[in-house]
Amino acid sequence: MRNHRQPLSDGTGGGTAMPAGAVVVGVDGSAHALSAVRWAAEEAALQHAPLHLVHAIGTGWDLGPRLGVVSLRNQAYHDEGAAALAAAELVARRTAEPGTLDVSIDLAWPAPAPVLAKKSRTARRLVVGSRGMDAFDRALLGSVSSALVRRSVCPIVVIPAADPPSRDRPVVVGVDGSAASVRAVEVAFEEAATRDVEVVAVLAWTAPGTGAADLETAEHAQAVLSECLAGHAEKYPQVRVRRVVAEDAPARRLLQESENAQLVVVGSRGRRGLAEFTLGSVSRAVLDHATVPVLVARQHS
Repeated sequence: MRNHRQPLSDGTGGGTAMPAGAVVVGVDGSAHALSAVRWAAEEAALQHAPLHLVHAIGTGWDLGPRLGVVSLRNQAYHDEGAAALAAAELVARRTAEPGTLDVSIDLAWPAPAPVLAKKSRTARRLVVGSRGMDAFDRALLGSVSSALVRRSVCPIVVIPAADPPSRDRPVVVGVDGSAASVRAVEVAFEEAATRDVEVVAVLAWTAPGTGAADLETAEHAQAVLSECLAGHAEKYPQVRVRRVVAEDAPARRLLQESENAQLVVVGSRGRRGLAEFTLGSVSRAVLDHATVPVLVARQHS
């Protein structure tokens, strides 16, 4: 077990160096962030990956990719950040089995969104709380978690402050036949395999009418789901799969299935028609209302 103490970074390059393939978690001292730290520590241990804790002070304004970040340096915020990281590290080490975590930390000046978005380029997972502390845009869907869902390059996990669900619950994944949902299925099987739980694959659609057209839609839905699941049973023979194909509002059905899940996986984009999994609609609704962790399965470019 190693512990990497890192100097304060200016954040212009996304912070100081971190281990490649790390599980990166945003820290701001809030209850939501500490819930994210606990989940990230468990994930890092399960995936045998390093854990990288980041506190971005955020005393300034993010003016966009062309103008960059204007920082206001404040020693009090520096001290608060250092304390938040120390508390987060303690929580992480208490969460994981002794000796199983390789932990590094980073305290950066600019706002959280640009710092964490840049780290997502080489991270295995980016983990944030669904809400945070709202001073000087130091929030971790608060403004920062919402922005990161759109900007993260790697899969991003948004953690509610609620007590974590039981580890023996399944992983639920939303399927619609798009390339993004195919990626979501891949990630869901990977997560289920590391947890030794089943995958619940959900494909829901809303039909325009009744009759023969509905039967054709249902048959098409079954075919789409089978196509998206093809090959995963062979790759992960230990993972059981339960299929849910239903005429229902996709977000509503996913949220219903999530009530008995430990993790919900959705794609970063979707397709219009059969089940519209887009961040503006279904995925966003799941992120806003789920009481369990939600993973948006972005793929490294």
